[in-house]
Formats: sequence, structure tokens, C-alpha cells
Amino acid sequence: MGPPDARPLSALPSRKARGLAFAAILVGGLCGGLIGSSFVRLQCEQDCTTASGVGALVGALVAAGGVAVVAVLVLRAMGEWRHSASLGEPEADRADGGPDATGVGGA
Repeated sequence: MGPPDARPLSALPSRKARGLAFAAILVGGLCGGLIGSSFVRLQCEQDCTTASGVGALVGALVAAGGVAVVAVLVLRAMGEWRHSASLGEPEADRADGGPDATGVGGA
């Protein structure tokens, strides 16, 4: 049994990583909303507040969804990397991405 203050191994990312991922999703949604609204306003010649709102909503949802997919993949990759490093696998220790002892691997 390990020390009492040792944290159990978990696939859950750190609070900081989850917070940054959430912030990235919000920023992506905001940018998508601005792009969607601007796209509709550029094509509209009359009062198009409803169309502009729909464009903003669709743009925000699409952009936030795309950023969320990337954020989940990044968080999962970080978890796998941490798990590999905790097992002492040599691939996890190589920060340069160069070839391993067999000469295989690298960028």
C-alpha cells in the first residue's frame, strides 16, 4: 500500500486542464457566433436580425462542437501519456520524438 497522501491513479484530467478545455470551447463558440452572424449580415440587404441571430447560433454551436471534439482528444491523449509515463514506458519519456533504441520512430 502506498503513502496515505498518494492520489489514486485516475483517467480524469487535472482541474486546470479541464478548465482550460472549457475556456477554449467557450472562446471557440464565441468566435463561431461572431463569424456566423457576420456571414449572414454580409449577404443580407434588409433588416435581418432573425437571420443574423440564427447564423450566430448555428456558427457558435458548430464551432464549439468542433473545439470540444479536439479538447476531448487532447485530454485523452494527455491521460494516456501520463499513464504510459507512470508505467515507465520509454516512449513516454522521449520529448523529442526521435527514434528509440531500435531506430524506429521519430518525426
